[in-house]
Amino acid sequence: MGRKIAVVVGVLVVLAGLGFLATRIYASMQTGGDVPAPAVGSSAPAATADVADLDGDWTVADGSEAGYRVDEVLSGQDVTVVGRTPQVTGTGTVADGELTAASIEVDLASITTDESARDGQFQGILDTRTFPTATFELTGPVDITAVADGETVSVDALGTMTIKGVAQEVTAGLEIRLADDGGDVVAELAATVPVTFADYGVEAPDLGFVTVEDDGFVEAELTLTR
Repeated sequence: MGRKIAVVVGVLVVLAGLGFLATRIYASMQTGGDVPAPAVGSSAPAATADVADLDGDWTVADGSEAGYRVDEVLSGQDVTVVGRTPQVTGTGTVADGELTAASIEVDLASITTDESARDGQFQGILDTRTFPTATFELTGPVDITAVADGETVSVDALGTMTIKGVAQEVTAGLEIRLADDGGDVVAELAATVPVTFADYGVEAPDLGFVTVEDDGFVEAELTLTR
């Protein structure tokens, strides 16, 4: 009897060890932690312009992307999950060196991570069939005069973000600079918006073996042209 108990205990220990190892391997395979936070400074060199030349309407161009970043606890292992989509559109208006208006729309249903099962759950939680997009609308002017001198401007921008049909006032951290894209001057913009999911009627999933934190970030790296 004692020998049987010892064998059973040994098997349980091995299984527990394998489960822990599998969790560590799974966690190490997640690439979210390797995806840097949004920032400007592509391979294109910084550009300069007259302040008056900044005036006008700017449009989100190809190569832009947006998505989210959130932390999970997977069987005791911390995992950072990053989802991205290139399906982002929008415009911005500059007048007298100020960003006076901006509207950004993201196709939530096209956001993907490294796990299709997670993506399906994400779309279900946000009910992307009913609310396929998230939007951000600037609600106050932002001084960006310094970008004309080739500087990177870091500012806070007040706006309204709508997710799952719920609008909330938010503060977006922005980085903006001008870049020389083969002779054309483009604007690079990186945005980070902290979010608390419950504010949008979204309950962070808790599946027992994986728990999603209650807070996260909406992120974007945009190229804007005129």
